[in-house]
Amino acid sequence: MSQPIVADRRETDAPAAAGPLPAFLPQNRQLHFNGGWHAPAEGRLLELVNPASGASLGQVAQAGPGDVDAAVKAAKLAYRSWRNVAPTERAKILRRIAEIVRANARELALIDAVDGGNPVHEMLGDVANAAAQLDFFAGLVTEMKGHSVPLGRDSVNFSVREPRGVIGRIIPFNHPFMFCAAKSAAPLAAGNTVIVKPPDQAPLSSLRFAELIDGLLPPGVFSVLPGGRDAGAALASHPDVAMISLIGSVQAGRAVMKAGADTIKPVLLELGGKNALVALADADPDEVAAAVVAGMNFTWCGQSCGSTSRAFLHEAIHDAVVERIAERVKHFRPGDPSDPATTMGAIISPQQLDKVMGFIADTRAEGARLLCGGGRPQDPALAGGNFVEPTVFTEVTPAMRLAREEVFGPVLAVFRWTDEAGMLETVNSVEYGLTCSIWTNDVRDAHRLAADVQAGFVWINEVSRHFLGTPFGGYKQSGLGREECLEELLSYTQEKHIHVNLKRPART
Repeated sequence: MSQPIVADRRETDAPAAAGPLPAFLPQNRQLHFNGGWHAPAEGRLLELVNPASGASLGQVAQAGPGDVDAAVKAAKLAYRSWRNVAPTERAKILRRIAEIVRANARELALIDAVDGGNPVHEMLGDVANAAAQLDFFAGLVTEMKGHSVPLGRDSVNFSVREPRGVIGRIIPFNHPFMFCAAKSAAPLAAGNTVIVKPPDQAPLSSLRFAELIDGLLPPGVFSVLPGGRDAGAALASHPDVAMISLIGSVQAGRAVMKAGADTIKPVLLELGGKNALVALADADPDEVAAAVVAGMNFTWCGQSCGSTSRAFLHEAIHDAVVERIAERVKHFRPGDPSDPATTMGAIISPQQLDKVMGFIADTRAEGARLLCGGGRPQDPALAGGNFVEPTVFTEVTPAMRLAREEVFGPVLAVFRWTDEAGMLETVNSVEYGLTCSIWTNDVRDAHRLAADVQAGFVWINEVSRHFLGTPFGGYKQSGLGREECLEELLSYTQEKHIHVNLKRPART
């Protein structure tokens, strides 16, 4: 009998006993592919831990390269028939899946709350977002259009779009259910088969999703393979995986690109961010402070690639905004993620918590001013979890580590600026380029700055919101490709040109 592998978020301590597992957690903890549940070939299991309490959430199977190969073979076989299902029929199935997601919204949100550490009220929004994207891409199936090229009466030239084949999707821990369900919508709508590798820290909502939709899709069309880096690498490098998509860190994106290089497979990457919020002198301090705090995503501990974790405040409004930030941050108090009243959850793992605390210590040592937070909550009820206070530093300078590196935690860096050219240089100096938020009442300044910042998604007098149908994605090392729009659907197709010769043969 193989020994379970201890989760990387609690490598040495045994999980605390917590009695029977909650009834809403998935019953199936094995690998889901080819329409059924399978034990891992190598017998490996992973112990899951509630990041808010340290309690055990039970074990889950871990896929290895052999399991990935078996799932890919089944998905490749299923692709032959799924690709030929009429697009409108595929759309009907996706809409049915969206109905099931909505009907089980609270259960799915609770799973992510206990498994991933984010507050349940926010996870309800994630579930609603997933259902909306399933409906959205179901409605776009007839838009996978080619085009015709007029070359005269003697021929017809046109292109068609065809699905790519088996799609591998590797998703992170911060929005596990939303990314599993929502990011499967476009490739399935396009006629591909999908294999999801959920985050090893929080795979349970993906497994529950597989349980809920079991039988709606033909065997092999949708698979869930929980596992670690070796499973992700096997998926990315497999010769029969036509395309790989990842949401994760820059380091993970580089690894996926390298793994897929031998087979020249396309990739869709949404990676990290060190995003800026820029406030000009004419912006309203109340509005800016609200945006700074909302953009930091303190609710899920700043664990979001789109968080505006660098706030650039013009000197004319800096002090007034900072005063209001300190007051607004008081709303966010770490607590039990399964409690609907909780306003801030837990960091995913002890290792990530140590990383966050390391950033805080370094920033203090480098001379930034700690406005609020900076420590662990003192509530004894939270002692077993990975909690940290919402933290804000002011007087941050470009040379500091906090100014350059992604924390993926609730640590906000506030900059004071007067020279616009110097401010823009600092904004654009990092390797990331995902989002940017600009606050001003001058429409000319707004457009000028939007053109100058190196980011793939820019808000003007807005922050953090996504809008279905608009392209979301990054510049530089924040990713490749665009999601949440028609372009995402088209990226899961390939264009084929067809030439028809209409010229009659010469008579003899």
